[in-house]
Amino acid sequence: MAKALAIASIVWPALLGFAVWDRVGGRPGILSFAVYIAGSRICHQKVERSFHTDHVEWPVCARCSGLYASAPFGAVAALLIRRRRAASPRYVTWLAIASVPTLLTLGLEFAGLAAPSNLTRAIAALPAGAMIAFVLVRLAAGVPRTLE
Repeated sequence: MAKALAIASIVWPALLGFAVWDRVGGRPGILSFAVYIAGSRICHQKVERSFHTDHVEWPVCARCSGLYASAPFGAVAALLIRRRRAASPRYVTWLAIASVPTLLTLGLEFAGLAAPSNLTRAIAALPAGAMIAFVLVRLAAGVPRTLE
């Protein structure tokens, strides 16, 4: 299961990129359509909060793009790191720390103190995306089984 999650964390961003490329080409196929539909189920897809390539909106917003772009790094790291079962990493603590940049941009936005750019949103989401994938793959591998 852990390897399947790691593979999915690589395939999904590749599919996102393919869908954009396919639409930029002018004749999007069924796979591109399916990716955009899937994207609409997991993301608000607000035009002003999404990246665009050649006037084609990406299937997910900038923040989601950052999450998905970094997920393969966390997933692969989780597969490569060998840790004894006795070790009990503090996954919740690491997830909280990795989420700080995203929470900061969200807080500034909601408070009306700043309007982060799409690039800022994407970059702020990178640590969270990598850590979420890392934790999910480690838990799927059963190393360790606690979230402490």
